[in-house]
Amino acid sequence: MMSNTKNELPFSTSNYTTMLIGIAVILAGFLIMTFDSTEFGFGFLGLTLGPLVTITGFIIEFWAILRKPRNS
Repeated sequence: MMSNTKNELPFSTSNYTTMLIGIAVILAGFLIMTFDSTEFGFGFLGLTLGPLVTITGFIIEFWAILRKPRNS
C-alpha cells in the first residue's frame, strides 16, 4: 500500500551549505597544522591554532546537522 507522504530531503539547502562550510573549515584546520615548521609539529600552528580551527569545523558540522529547517 502506498502512503501519501511527500518525499523530501531531510535537510534544507541552508543545512547543506553550512555542512560544506564546516567541511572546508575542518580541512583548513588540517592544512594549518601542516604549515608548522617546528620539529614534529610542536609549534603554535600544530598544537594550538590548527586543532582549534578543526574543532570549530566539527562544531559547525554538528550545528548544521541538528539545526531545524525554517519551513518546518
